[in-house]
Amino acid sequence: MRVWVQKIHRWVALVFALPLVVVLLTGLVLSFEPWLVTRSISPGAMSLERVEALLARYDAKGQARAIAYKAYDGTLTIGGGRGGGAGTVVDVATGEARPGASGTASFLLSARRMHETLLLNAGWLVEASTIALLALVGLGLLMGLPRWSNSMSGWHKVTAWGLLPLVVLSPLTGLFLAWGITFAQPRSAGGGGGGQPMPLIEAVRVVGRSHDLSGLVWLRPQGGAMLARIVEGGEYRVFQVTREGTVTTPRNWPRLWHEGNFAGGWSALLNVVTSVALIALLVTGLGIWLQRRARRVRARAARMAAA
Repeated sequence: MRVWVQKIHRWVALVFALPLVVVLLTGLVLSFEPWLVTRSISPGAMSLERVEALLARYDAKGQARAIAYKAYDGTLTIGGGRGGGAGTVVDVATGEARPGASGTASFLLSARRMHETLLLNAGWLVEASTIALLALVGLGLLMGLPRWSNSMSGWHKVTAWGLLPLVVLSPLTGLFLAWGITFAQPRSAGGGGGGQPMPLIEAVRVVGRSHDLSGLVWLRPQGGAMLARIVEGGEYRVFQVTREGTVTTPRNWPRLWHEGNFAGGWSALLNVVTSVALIALLVTGLGIWLQRRARRVRARAARMAAA
């Protein structure tokens, strides 16, 4: 039984090794983003009056439906949709339009797209690789408790067992995100007449009355409501914006945990540790397979020489 479990474990890892390398490496890169955002937020750096002035200049006709703010980049994207990848990029300090996002912002956006779709519209392969990663964890558990030794195999087993909760939660919450599982009650649509979200400028004023816009991540319509994602106390919170004010929505714990943005730099560090551990497990697992293969080749050569 154990021999067959080891073989299945080995071949699942080999089949999905390439997409897993891409997903895990980009996941490591994205683990630093929450820390980068929270350390860049300066209270009062972006006032309501400043946002109103930028909207009046670059969206005089009121056609924009969303904005996205990158504190580490010092830019406000006007008219950008999900992720802020499109629209007019404006330097908040100078008020001048930029030709595009900075190298850091572009790099993180590319890493996110690669993490989610491998840049090939292959979200299905990312999901399959994530399921395979969870299967590898389950197969590893079936092999029994580890016996530590100062070898590649010993460190592989101790890392897997020692960080087991993190190793399981990261891919599991990733699947929950892909499948839309939030464990939160659905919110009600609203914020505008006839079920339509309120105009952007009005939503900005509502949010600016009760929140520091320096912590804004994005403000956009979604599911018939106007939503704002704001960093407060190191946590990314989502608020529904209505004409009466902002309403806190239930926490989407799979997203908060997977993205590491529920406790500022500490949750980001937790994600870095998890990403490094998963990469180490994949690398040492492949190394163990190569070592065994080399031993078999040497043994076969010795038998042939003896014959």
